[in-house]
Amino acid sequence: MRSVQDRLNRFWFGNSINAANRQVMTKAQASTDLLSGFTVSLALVPEAVAFAFVAGLAPLAGLYAAFIVGLVTALTGGRPGMISGATGALAVVMVSLVASHGPQYLFATVVLMGLLQLLAGALRWGKFIRMVPHPVMLGFVNGLAIVIGIAQLEQFKTVDDNGVSGWLAGAQLYTTLALVVLTMLVIWLTPKLTKRVPAPLMAIGLVTGFVLAFDIHVPRVGDLASLAGGLPSFVLPDVPLSFETLQIILPYAIILAAIGLIESLLTLNLVGEMTEQRGGASQECLAQGTSNLVTGFFAGMGGCAMIGQSMINIKSGGRSRLAGISAALFLLSYILFAASYIELIPIAALTGVMFMVVIGTFAWTSLKTLRRVPRADALVTIAVTIVTVWQDLAIAVVVGVIMSALVYAWNAAKRINASVRPSQREAGALVYEINGPLFFGSITAFMALFKIEDDPDAVIIDFANSRVVDQSALQAIEDIAAKYDSVGKRVMLRHLSRDCHALLSRSGQLIVDSDDDPHYGIAADYGVQTGRL
Repeated sequence: MRSVQDRLNRFWFGNSINAANRQVMTKAQASTDLLSGFTVSLALVPEAVAFAFVAGLAPLAGLYAAFIVGLVTALTGGRPGMISGATGALAVVMVSLVASHGPQYLFATVVLMGLLQLLAGALRWGKFIRMVPHPVMLGFVNGLAIVIGIAQLEQFKTVDDNGVSGWLAGAQLYTTLALVVLTMLVIWLTPKLTKRVPAPLMAIGLVTGFVLAFDIHVPRVGDLASLAGGLPSFVLPDVPLSFETLQIILPYAIILAAIGLIESLLTLNLVGEMTEQRGGASQECLAQGTSNLVTGFFAGMGGCAMIGQSMINIKSGGRSRLAGISAALFLLSYILFAASYIELIPIAALTGVMFMVVIGTFAWTSLKTLRRVPRADALVTIAVTIVTVWQDLAIAVVVGVIMSALVYAWNAAKRINASVRPSQREAGALVYEINGPLFFGSITAFMALFKIEDDPDAVIIDFANSRVVDQSALQAIEDIAAKYDSVGKRVMLRHLSRDCHALLSRSGQLIVDSDDDPHYGIAADYGVQTGRL
């Protein structure tokens, strides 16, 4: 019986880093998760509707996606506490496809997107998220916080009777601002008074009651669109099953799958740091893929992890899968039964909640540490933040990883040097003890270490304190050996791995075998492996 309970707790809460802090499902925690899920579901509504509009779709396409993606990932995802749904990062990519080919092609794209994400999960590609450095994570968090904040500015716009969009003005603007500030104050004060009710839920309830009691005329959720609808229906996307269709949807599916996984895995890491959980990257890929595959067959726009709603959930006390499951089910209940009530909520209340999410998400400490960390890391953080706001998350992360890799390669290249001494074994020979990694970035410095004309007739190059990394390094060894040979001097190569023995074509016979030769692989291509350097 104990093992069954342990399995249930692992299902609800995932893997804790600290076994002593592993949680168990209690009535109090279940109550907290349900209230947190209810709060998250309210915050999901306006964003799902807004992102559907951005993509050129009907509101229900966003709501169905938020429900299905949220439910499937809550049940099967790699990180309990994460919230997934329709997101703006995906919506902006979908716009051109919907405009040029219509919603049915988008639904087919979402199905293919899900299959690609399932493939990534099956191949366990999620582990590569570990290659994202901390400065990139900081830039991602800060950039996404800014994006969320900018998105809320849309709530201060209105459309007149002629369909012209403009900013709120006069009394309506001041009233909306006052309600936003009131919402933020309630969220700030509630934890100081009670922790039984999630602060965002308390704020939404009080502000909505205040608006209804005094009949204050401000934009409400119902002004965005009607939320009423039925259960999502299974339907195959109405597109031709042809190679031409695949040519249209495949590029979009690849981009959407990549953006969805990058945002989901980065959010997974962020939530893991806050809840002391680990692992689950490949499982999250499978969950995201399954959710999008299902969503495409139910006329949903697809989705991925949502950092804003995830932060609302975590800060409201939601820790188990129950929070995400309840958020999805509450959202479905609004569509089926409670649309008229949810439509009464003032948008200002939800905007205030999201502004507090922005404040809580932004890594304010990074502003202080920018002066203390290496300049290259500070530049990476700033660049990722800017590109996230300017372009999108996927491009920003790729840019950040490339910048970090180049910085690492540059620093590693500067570490190579040589200790030169007479040989104790070979009379008259000179020993070069190479220190530091030998790879494409360090070969120029490596070649400059040797004084070929001044060296004696016998030279030993010892790689005991080095590591030959790639094809460029092998080529550099070949070249230096050839230069010594051209002036009639003998070279001996020591402490190279068996891979080097096999891959060095011209100078392989110069290697001196030792009992303490290292064992490591080399990143070499077909040309090296076949001796075609």
